[in-house]
Amino acid sequence: MSAGDPPPALIACRDVTKVYRMGDQEVHALAGVTLDISAGEFVAIMGPSGSGKSSLMNLIGALDRPTSGEMWIAGRGLSQMSSDELADLRNETLGFVFQQFNLLPRQSALANVKLPLRYARTEVTDADARAAECLELVGLGDRMDHRPMQLSGGQQQRVAIARALVNKPRILLADEPTGALDTRTTEEIMGILTQLNRQGITIIVVTHESEVAEYASRQIHFRDGNIEVDSARPNAKRA
Repeated sequence: MSAGDPPPALIACRDVTKVYRMGDQEVHALAGVTLDISAGEFVAIMGPSGSGKSSLMNLIGALDRPTSGEMWIAGRGLSQMSSDELADLRNETLGFVFQQFNLLPRQSALANVKLPLRYARTEVTDADARAAECLELVGLGDRMDHRPMQLSGGQQQRVAIARALVNKPRILLADEPTGALDTRTTEEIMGILTQLNRQGITIIVVTHESEVAEYASRQIHFRDGNIEVDSARPNAKRA
């Protein structure tokens, strides 16, 4: 591999820093992180507030660029990419699930799931069928016409997961996906993520909750912008 070639990992960081400027102050969120995540992994990223985990998630999600160092997603270096290229990468390779479900309240579950297809580079002729398939996958085949207010919190998060899957991403990023859910519903959502991982999707979860991190086969703990612990967990909880 020559110096200009990307690493083989699906996600690769090399000496990545991230500095935010707030007035005259500089906040050093990431302090030279080197990290590889391979295709098919289930990773939990943990750490206290301000540890750097959210900054790393923003970089992995192609929502930001590193201040220095280099980061590759699916072989593409972020620092050299234009804003349009970053948007294409997000739409074609990444799916996002957030703590707040971010559903359109006046639209049906099916319409919410179809939304990312509007921004696809290639026209999708079977948008309804693809969205319906994703809703079936998360167990909501009988709730396609329901609006968010007609669904429970767990059902709304399932819709959000289906929406994240509709463009067939290689990587699913989940930022505190169970933070607004009770214990039983959390188990259901993590069970869905586990099944998606078994189907080959790389899952990355940012979480404060050790119960959620137990589902991951690898845990990465951040503190003060650095990786404090990076451990494999062969006995991860599986649904």
